[in-house]
Amino acid sequence: QVQLVESGGGLVQPGGSLKLSCAASGLIFINYIMRWYRQAPGKERELVATIDTTGYRRNYSDSAKGRFTISRDNAKKLAHLQMNDLKPEDTAVYYCNARYVATAKGHWGQGTQVTVRT
Repeated sequence: QVQLVESGGGLVQPGGSLKLSCAASGLIFINYIMRWYRQAPGKERELVATIDTTGYRRNYSDSAKGRFTISRDNAKKLAHLQMNDLKPEDTAVYYCNARYVATAKGHWGQGTQVTVRT
């Protein structure tokens, strides 16, 4: 059974940093593209960052470019999202997603809340 568990969310002041982690189990991690999404209240879920299976190719939303960094540790089955210079508009529940490269079947974590405010 595939399981993704996010951690690292919390309350931070504008300009602060957080590092989210996603621990995966029940899958062959290197076969999955990892993504971070977020969903703010009243808004649709949006893609924030993507990293390919090797960790070599990364893509970011316009709002994340230059501030967020996605990474992965295939040996430990972990994906991370380092978020710097956080802004109130980054407030959302952040979700980890694992997408199997062969079938595009995806799995979701339960989410972790990030709140940016003074």
